[in-house]
This record gives sequence, C-alpha cells and structure tokens, in this order.
Amino acid sequence: MNAKIRKIAVSIEETHLEMGKSISPPTRKAVAVAVIENPFSGIYQEDLGALMDIGAELGALLGERCVQALGIAGDAVESYGKSAMVGEDGELEHAAAILHPKLGAPLRKAVEKGAALVPSSKKMGSPGQVLDVPLGHKDAAYVRSHFDGIEVSLNDAPRRDEIMVAVAVADSGRPLPRVGGLTHKEAEGKDGLR
Repeated sequence: MNAKIRKIAVSIEETHLEMGKSISPPTRKAVAVAVIENPFSGIYQEDLGALMDIGAELGALLGERCVQALGIAGDAVESYGKSAMVGEDGELEHAAAILHPKLGAPLRKAVEKGAALVPSSKKMGSPGQVLDVPLGHKDAAYVRSHFDGIEVSLNDAPRRDEIMVAVAVADSGRPLPRVGGLTHKEAEGKDGLR
C-alpha cells in the first residue's frame, strides 16, 4: 500500500426512533476513516499522481470496511459518499487528488454498482474538527430521500502533515422521507440520475 496509514476508525449509526415514530428496520450508516501521512505536506507539488493512487487504495479499503461494518452484501448498499480533511500544511487540492480521479471506481466495486456520482466534500482542518461526509443514492442522483450525511471526528486528527479520508455508505435513505421525487424502488440506475 502506498498510503502511510496512522490509524483507521469505523463507526455505525442506527436510527430506531424519529419524531416519536419507530423506524423499522432502522436506517443504518457506516463511515470508515483513514488518517494518512500527506506526502506533499508543506511543499507545492505539480504532479499529484501519488495522491491519486492513494485514493484508489483507500476507496477499496474504506468502502469494504463500511460494507463489512453493516454486515450486508455490497449490492444492499443504497447510498454512498466521500470526504477528506487536509491538515494545515496541506492544500485543498491534496484532498481533491485523493477523492476524485481514482477513489470512486474501487468504492463502486465494494458496493456493487454505483451509477451516480459519489457526493464529496473537502476542507482544511485540525485535530478534533468535524468532517461532514455527504451521502447520495448510489445509482440515481435524483432520489431525494437519500440526500443525507454523516459526521466523523477524531480527537487527534488530522495533524498538520496528515489527511483524514472518509468513506460512508448507508443501507437506506433518511428516516421518514417525505419530500417527494423519485423513490429508491423507481430508480433505474442507468444514467446515474434516474
């Protein structure tokens, strides 16, 4: 593995009750985060290929960890998302290099499809700061019930020379969705939109 990983954390969030209403089965989200050394910390590097390769490794590793955490098959995943937080000696383009060119394909393999773009966010941060990971339907971006997110924070990351990289998946949409639009059952997953 090209990534120098200091730590990995995985967590699951289950919602059983919302507005006094029982959610059955509960909505479940998993997020896996890797804290890695930023190889370009403190320097300007024109070629960010090394970070792109790290993104591919982490897409597979973190995507698989999320699916395993939920204890489901990859094709049972309905939503996914990705995010990265760069420590203060890095730059936002470092997060972009990890997230965009190569992380998506191995994540899609872990969730067995994924026709839609993987929602993402990037930010600069410091230890303990919250990283928001947006979620969207994996096959049809117009499924509004799956517009969601999950937070992750680690008390000691990212350090100034690190990057926190997170992948999240969910086995359903939000609890009690009622804003209309295309439903999960109606989604075709052919064009990534519908």
